[in-house]
Order: sequence, then structure tokens, then C-alpha cells
Amino acid sequence: MDYKVKIGFAPTRRRIFSVEDALKYKKLIADKLKSLDITFVDIEDINEEGLLRGADDVQPIIDKFTREKVDALFIPHCNFGSEHSCGKLARALQVPVLLWGPRDEAPLPDGSRLRDSQCGLFATGKVLRRMQVPFTYLPNCSVDDSCFTEGIRRFEATANVVREFRRARILQISTRPADFWTMMCNEGELLERFNIQLFPISMTELTDRVRQLAESKDAQVTATINYIYAHMDVCISEEEVKKVAALKTAMKYYAEENGCNAIAIQCWDSLQQALHVMPCCANALLTEEGLPVACETDIHGAITSILVQAAGMGKSPSFFVDWSIRHPQNDNGELLQHCGPWPLSLAKERARLDRPFAFPEHCPGAVVSEIRGGEISIFRFDGDNGEYGLLMGTATGIEGPKTQGTYLWIEVPDWPRVESMIVRGPYVHHATCIHGNLLPVIYEALAYLPVIKADFFDDSQKKQTLDTLHR
Repeated sequence: MDYKVKIGFAPTRRRIFSVEDALKYKKLIADKLKSLDITFVDIEDINEEGLLRGADDVQPIIDKFTREKVDALFIPHCNFGSEHSCGKLARALQVPVLLWGPRDEAPLPDGSRLRDSQCGLFATGKVLRRMQVPFTYLPNCSVDDSCFTEGIRRFEATANVVREFRRARILQISTRPADFWTMMCNEGELLERFNIQLFPISMTELTDRVRQLAESKDAQVTATINYIYAHMDVCISEEEVKKVAALKTAMKYYAEENGCNAIAIQCWDSLQQALHVMPCCANALLTEEGLPVACETDIHGAITSILVQAAGMGKSPSFFVDWSIRHPQNDNGELLQHCGPWPLSLAKERARLDRPFAFPEHCPGAVVSEIRGGEISIFRFDGDNGEYGLLMGTATGIEGPKTQGTYLWIEVPDWPRVESMIVRGPYVHHATCIHGNLLPVIYEALAYLPVIKADFFDDSQKKQTLDTLHR
């Protein structure tokens, strides 16, 4: 996954206020973006000021930003700004929009004012609403305030979520397991409503390529084998490790060949019949590399993982979980677990490459490790009967009994409420998690992804998220 977002930088001014001050703040803001390593495209070649001033500037900026394929638009109000020009530009580009302006100084001794940036933000916000353009607002502050840095970083992640969702293309490996009716999805509706595309391949196509790679001297297979031995306690044979590495390589090849940014695989049981191997370790390694994999051909789970992996901006990988059982002592505790598809970097101690406990054939390829706790964000995109939602909340890692596979015991504020939300739906027993609190990023992204309802675990987490976005 590419975590570098390209932002169209369109600082704006209005002619009745100070040109000199607008130019000064344009430079201050641009310098700040550079210091934060934000990738942006400016409008210095559009006119002699490099500012969005009025109607004549709009189309040339649209043409440039379209040509440059910007992922988002930042319109800092260096003074009052040109609200109608901002609205036209934002509506044409149809990318996430950040609206912000530097805090105004006190009036001059004679009572005159140089910028009135805040007042201009009020005007532009109304115009964007009139034009039905969703936007992100970062409250008026100094360019050197921590809230500006936090806000621009959050917007960058939000834009990445929207970009990855809009270009979602999922490699579907085989059909869902026959008994898993929960994994049904409406492929046509996903395409019609969200432009989400599935690229299905058969298990035969995958296993044929795995066999070819296992018999070859493919460099990626060799590199994966070396990585496994360097980072895991290996409890299976060399031939089985090679098969795991070939499976991982084959899955990645198919995803890259077909432009897919996530995978959903039928992890059992046709794969075991064909290759006598579990895909868990392959899934873990791919997710670690930024290509998330969902188990049991869970298409909605793969979509969730795209959102979550994008929101993380590469700082920490996502991990795909089952809600499993309640904690034996803690009434708000729950076990997050799966057979072993979680990235190795999350393990508390060195992970083990072994066999799963849940299947009688005990094929090799599962990862065994408890992962580190701390604050965890948990999400699930799902839908039925034409309605879609995103279950979202945070939890804290806690101590609990040892178990198999990859696992973590967590605590939420009110487990019976969360349990009821999952059972009542449209959600299921799968979710995608990531370390840290990414609720503000994902919630802000939903403003650009219509018809997806935000379902928070509880009102306190919703309030905390909104407070973060409004300060």
C-alpha cells in the first residue's frame, strides 16, 4: 500500500485585504508542510502570487491538480479568501478537502485588520455545503500550534483512507466456505454503490502457481524462507516452509498483477486438500507488507482491512480477528483470536510457525503468538438488505488465559452492548484491528463515503472522537 498522499495546495485571498500578509502566510504554511514532509502541489505557476484569488484562477488550478492526480485539496485562507472560487475548485476535484486558516492577529492601532481569515472560513464552509461538497475542518489556530500538526497529519491519513477505498479491488481466492453464510456479499451492489471491484480466481489457479514457485528458484520465495527462519521459531519441515513461502509469493503475484489492494482467501478446506498447508503465515506476512488479507473469503472483512490499513499510514499493521469468547473473570473482557494471520511484528515474544488446533488434519502454516496490548481500535464494515455500516470502537489489551493461534484479550467499556450490536447486525464475528486510536481518522473519512453509517461501541467513544475533531 502506498502511504504517500499528494495534496493540492491552493491558498486563497480576497482583494480587499492585505496582499502582503496573504503572501507571508502562504509561505509560512508551505514551509510548515515541507517541515512535516507533506507532499503537495502548489499553484505558483497559476498567477504571479501563487494564490487562488477569483474565478479566473479556478480552471487553471483544476487542470493542474487533475494532471498531477492530487489525492486531496488543502485550501488555507491566507486572508478572507474567495469562497465561490474555493467551492468551484473543490466541487470539480471531488477529493477530500481541508478547510483551515491561520488565527488572526489583533487589529492594528488604527483599528484596521489585515486578514479576517476566520470570517472567510465561515463563508467558504457555507458555500461548500450549498454545493454539497463534503469537507474536513481544522479549527482556526496558529500554523505553529500542535493542533495544526495533528490536524494535517489526521487529514493526510483520512485522504489515504478515502483514496484506498475508492480504488478498492479485492483479489478473491475461491468461493466462501460452504457453511459460512455469514460471508455472503452482494458483489453487484458493492460495484454499483462503492465502485469496489472483485477479481476472482479459482483455488486451482492459485495452487498450480504455488507448485510452480515451490519447484523454482524464485527470488521472492527464497527471501520469504529466509525471513521466516530469521523471525520465527519454526516447528515444521523445510519442505513445508518452502510451501508456505511459495503460497505467500503466489498470492502477492496475483494481487500485483491484477491491481488489487487486499485479498480474501478461502483459507479452508480446499487449500488443505490441494496443498496440505494453512495460509495463516502467508496472510500474516502479506498484511505486514501492507497488503491485508481476510480469512474465509470475507469480502467485507477485506474492505474493512483496506480502510484500517490506510488509516494507519504504515506506522503499525492491521490484524484480522474473530470475536471469540468472553473473558472468564472480566465481564467486559473478550478474546480476539484467529488461527494465525497476524503480523509477526505485533507478537509479544518470538512467534512460532506451527499447526492450528482447530482442524483435525493439522496442516502446517499457522502462526502461534500472543500479541502486545495497549490501546486497540476495532472496525467492521458490513451490510445487508441494502444498508451498510461501520462498527467502530477502542479497547485495551488485558491479561487472560493462554490459548492457541494469534490472540489478544481485550476490555471494552460495555461488552454486552457491543455483543448485542454484533448479533443484531449487520455485523459478524470478524473485525479488523490496529494499535492506537484511529477512530477520528476513520470517522472523518466516512464524510466522503456516503451511505456508510458510523456505529460506535458507546456514546463516550463517539463524544471523544468528535471532541478530537472539533478542537
